Amino acid sequence: MIKVITYGSFDMLHYGHIRLLERAKALGDYLVVGVTSDDYDKTRGKINLQQSLMERLESVKATGIPDEVIIEEYEGQKIDDIKRLGIDIFTVGSDWLGYFDYLREYCQVIYLDRTQGISSSEIRSKKRNIKVGLVGEEEGRILNKYFDEANVVNGIHVSGICTINKKLREEIGEKISFVTDDYHALLDKSDAVYIISHPREHYDQIKAALLKGKHVLVETPITLNVPQCTELFQIARQNKLILMEALKTAYATAYNRLLLLIKSKKIGKVVSVDATCTSLREINPKNTGYDQIWNSICAWGPTALLPIFQILGTEYTEAVIHTYYYDKLNKFDAFTKIDFTYKNAVASIKVGRGVKSEGELIITGTKGYIYVPAPWWKTDYFEIRYENSEENKRYFYQLEGEGIRYELVAFSKAIVSGKNLAYINENESLAICGIMNQYFEGRNIEII
Repeated sequence: MIKVITYGSFDMLHYGHIRLLERAKALGDYLVVGVTSDDYDKTRGKINLQQSLMERLESVKATGIPDEVIIEEYEGQKIDDIKRLGIDIFTVGSDWLGYFDYLREYCQVIYLDRTQGISSSEIRSKKRNIKVGLVGEEEGRILNKYFDEANVVNGIHVSGICTINKKLREEIGEKISFVTDDYHALLDKSDAVYIISHPREHYDQIKAALLKGKHVLVETPITLNVPQCTELFQIARQNKLILMEALKTAYATAYNRLLLLIKSKKIGKVVSVDATCTSLREINPKNTGYDQIWNSICAWGPTALLPIFQILGTEYTEAVIHTYYYDKLNKFDAFTKIDFTYKNAVASIKVGRGVKSEGELIITGTKGYIYVPAPWWKTDYFEIRYENSEENKRYFYQLEGEGIRYELVAFSKAIVSGKNLAYINENESLAICGIMNQYFEGRNIEII
């Protein structure tokens, strides 16, 4: 019996896929098809798949062509599969010509001519061509990052950039033709906007976009108070629009696996979450004033709050804020620490743009703890540690584009499907705004 194997994502299964499977089957007596997992696809740059792994598996099985379907999960698995399954022929489309020649040591390698005129990428492009406008002021480096990452995501097109910062307009103008300081002009050219202006500007800019029928991805925090955030979510729902909080850590594969392990009680009951996010930035108030610069609580607070609210929930009984001000009038903090009390747990965050500390995340449980080293907000690695160190386990996951591209994929999928696919739910967004609300109103704050 001649055994044949082939691999692919098989996203949005089409005639080209079926033709490939039929021709692969004709090469032998028994066909094995490897469907790549979501995580492995991300490492290969395929971050815009429309279907889940289970959907793709079922689609391949439903063709009735393969004799066996397996999941491809890691680099080097092809060699392992060929040896384990006793494969005689490896085959793949001719667009990979020469790439898999190294497998000739283990079996025969055959490249099949690709079916012309059809591909999953082409189908995705036709299905989605979302024009996204970028809006920002001082944080030009982040606007640049989002511009570059948007170009990686299939089906998203940057329609233009709006900023009141003349220097930034000149810099970015080298990358894109439409650069303006007129926000409404950008809205007219866009299906959606990504907003990274100062949080004080968020409410007006988000509301204007939603009332014009535009979807919104906005840098966290959404607003600085709960009533405004609540109103904006209501407007989005009423107009069947997507309002999504941009917090890239939430979309990192490692971070999401961490949450799943916690839910499966790998460390028992969680009794404490401690998150630290700091950076040393030169702050020059002479040009713009402290009131126009992202303070520590706005720049880092939502990121540090994310694991607390997603692990322990949003129903804390008390939050005590300790802060050190650069500028008390404008509530500009160099450092802030917040201590949370829950019914059966505690938590804390430490954030700062004028101090430096170890940027780690520690989640304490009754059976063990999870340690995420600095910078934990760019999570690609973490450890579960136990009393018996021999039981410790390390987890590694690829992180591309700091999670920005995964965030953009979720945003575009949400627009197409009409479903909110954000990894941060509305209650969590409101809880983040609640802490901002408390901070700027000066409630339960101790000045250090």
